[in-house]
Amino acid sequence: MHRFLSGPLSVEQLTVNIAGLSASLQGKKLAHLSDFHYDGLRLSEAMLEEAIAVSNQVQPDLVLLTGDYVTTTPQPIHQLAKRLQQLQSHAGIYAILGNHDLYQKNSQTEITQALTKAGIQVLWNEITYPLGTELPIVGIVDYYYREFNPDLLLKQLEPTTPRIVLCHNPDTAAMLQPWRVDLQLSGHTHGGQIVIPGLGAVLPYHKKIVRRVPIKIRRLFPLLFKDYFIVRHPEWLQGLHRVGKNQLYVNRGLGTYLPGRLFCPPELTVITLEAE
Repeated sequence: MHRFLSGPLSVEQLTVNIAGLSASLQGKKLAHLSDFHYDGLRLSEAMLEEAIAVSNQVQPDLVLLTGDYVTTTPQPIHQLAKRLQQLQSHAGIYAILGNHDLYQKNSQTEITQALTKAGIQVLWNEITYPLGTELPIVGIVDYYYREFNPDLLLKQLEPTTPRIVLCHNPDTAAMLQPWRVDLQLSGHTHGGQIVIPGLGAVLPYHKKIVRRVPIKIRRLFPLLFKDYFIVRHPEWLQGLHRVGKNQLYVNRGLGTYLPGRLFCPPELTVITLEAE
């Protein structure tokens, strides 16, 4: 999508404190990208190239991708994978899939194969240790998929072991509270896309308005009154949040839907890890 519908790229830099983080892992940097929706319309080549270039300049220890590489058909993943192959990190690039990556019957297989060919490891209910056994990376299947089962993975880890969890939909943070999650990285929300300073994202207000409009009028203007509300926790549309004892970070994503973004720029996140 053209730049005037998305605004310039924003690089969000933050430090996240993790209890019991090994001294050898202090200062490690993570680059987090999400929600590309690469289809020739919703993400410009210039925006993608800039995000990759900035990520490489940071020289991250890990690059983490949290889903929605395409929108409907998986075919664009092959061109996107070639672009993402340019990403650099000291310990690798790891990815999970989002709900749009499972849209068609063959989407999971085609997208996984394309990313794997580009040197990106796709985690499908898996635990990996690119930074060593002291900080596992947990990749959980998307919430809307039948294989979503966090208990299957998290019970494999000792409660004293810090961990980073990748899960596309931030709503899952509520479900993950029984387990230790030092940092959950998610996307999915696009930050709400349209944000009013002082009020926040318009999505919660939109849903309240839609409910008050008679069905007959809604049918006359389906696009205007379509229910765009895609999450159960609008308080977690973007940024860093404390969810019980756990931490959640929601990336606003790179891709953009109509009517575009307002005070909600596309995002590359750079996270520095420190001991709590």
